[in-house]
Amino acid sequence: MTASKNPYEKYTNNSIFTASPEELTLKLYEGALKFCNQAITAVENNEYEKANELILKVQAIIREFQVTLNRSYEISEGFASLYAYMHERLITANIKKDLEILGEVRDLLRNFRDMWKEAMLLAKQQKVSV
Repeated sequence: MTASKNPYEKYTNNSIFTASPEELTLKLYEGALKFCNQAITAVENNEYEKANELILKVQAIIREFQVTLNRSYEISEGFASLYAYMHERLITANIKKDLEILGEVRDLLRNFRDMWKEAMLLAKQQKVSV
């Protein structure tokens, strides 16, 4: 592998390689949100091939969440159901290039991301108070 000459790329790679599992999950949520927003813009601009590629990226991230979900917690089944729902909605959105569905998935992703950030903050506060 060749060394990158782009400082931003080096920073991004370093931030990924040094991130905790919790931080990586947050980065995945943020990436899914970014790609979903870009897909919405692509559909609005009638750039359907680009929208397809971006929606597939969101689907890949959601599949990663599905595969890595720790099912030892009671709440996991709720997460699994919502991930499956989002995945199915993205398939429909991609076929129809449906902005409403993409907006729905984006809102769900935003809620997951915000909930994850809150959980990370609470976990950090609990470590400090112990």
